[in-house]
Amino acid sequence: MRDILLIGAGKIGETIADMLCASGDYKVTVADRSDHQLQRLPRRAHLKTLALDVADAEALATSLKGRYAVLSATPYSVTGPIASAARQAGVHYLDLTEDVANTRLVKTLAVGAESALIPQCGLAPGFISIVAQDLARHFDRLDTVRLRVGALPLYPSNALNYNLTWSTDGVINEYDEPCDAIVDGELREVAPLEELEEFSLDGIRYEAFNTSGGLGTLCETLSGKVRQLNYKTVRYPGHRDIMKTLIQDLRLGERRELLKDVLEHALPATMQDVVLVFVTVSGYRNGQYLQETYANKIYGSEVCGIARSAIQITTAAGICAMLDLLAAGILPQKGFVRQEEVSLATFLSNRFGNAYGGPGPAPASRAA
Repeated sequence: MRDILLIGAGKIGETIADMLCASGDYKVTVADRSDHQLQRLPRRAHLKTLALDVADAEALATSLKGRYAVLSATPYSVTGPIASAARQAGVHYLDLTEDVANTRLVKTLAVGAESALIPQCGLAPGFISIVAQDLARHFDRLDTVRLRVGALPLYPSNALNYNLTWSTDGVINEYDEPCDAIVDGELREVAPLEELEEFSLDGIRYEAFNTSGGLGTLCETLSGKVRQLNYKTVRYPGHRDIMKTLIQDLRLGERRELLKDVLEHALPATMQDVVLVFVTVSGYRNGQYLQETYANKIYGSEVCGIARSAIQITTAAGICAMLDLLAAGILPQKGFVRQEEVSLATFLSNRFGNAYGGPGPAPASRAA
């Protein structure tokens, strides 16, 4: 069995631990600085807990000894020290970060590394890059790649049309940081919460707007190959305007802890959610201008007998699948590994990746 250190005992970390332990191929030690978080974890075979503060460099280094890999399910602000320690220990490293600066750090650390460093293993960034690259391969010449992802409550009941389904820190960060894009063939930074658009899917109206981090490394991968490339977060109509007022007009983007406290006090979490993945790629094949689309909705369900939200399942499935593919020798065994190095068919045929819909052609794929 592979010996895994999983840092972060929150809802996502708990789901990752359940998936890995249930497979029978991994023994997992879940580490967190909060004893309360560790105590609330379900008791599982092959599961241990460890009180650990990643700010303690010596304790972190000790915890990595003899491990096959370390998985970070922590807030983006503490992923850097974990990645650095993994590089030093020669241990494989995987994370869920959407933070651009931390991903750049991981890429730097990966130079000359004897282990694999694989950031951005969740939904977006993560699975969304795998889908986009898979569709892009169908074209002789690309024109436009548009990625749209949302984790949404099934029953919105407040002015924001939103419930907390994921990390509050992560949501604020992606709403407040510059966004990578390719515009007219040039790599650019565009403003968050801008370029608002609306669309319908299955008779439901949505809005989408710029947010940071969702493209992962796609800008580098597709640089010089595409005219337009962008990523937007999907919400119900009206959400963007209120968040823009809070973050920009009231300048709470400069007081993130206060904004976090406001949101967590006012917005209840929900297990009744849906993850929407919508990718459209257009370009030329055999001289004809064509478009292909991947559209998918994933709902919450039970994992190991416990009800899990759609965002918990999709995020956990992403990093578990990448770990599984690494262990199987399908991914490079050292250096920096991009999500889009995995084909969609390979990902979906994996026992964890099939949480997105199983093997076979992309749902709702079409050319027009």
